[in-house]
Amino acid sequence: MTGSGSGKVVNLRAARKTAARDAARKQGDANAAKFGRSKGQKLAEKDAAVRAARHLDQHRREVPENGDE
Repeated sequence: MTGSGSGKVVNLRAARKTAARDAARKQGDANAAKFGRSKGQKLAEKDAAVRAARHLDQHRREVPENGDE
């Protein structure tokens, strides 16, 4: 009876957990590809925001404190 087509014994709980992990990994990889940014991209974006804020602050008009113009 060794070749009668009986398959490998599978623990169903472990198989469900493995399938859930694989699905979560696949979803995570899809999200990373869609929304993820590298460290360099994050730093470049932050530096650009700082430069833009500095540029605006340099062109800001000073408001007189006593109201006389």
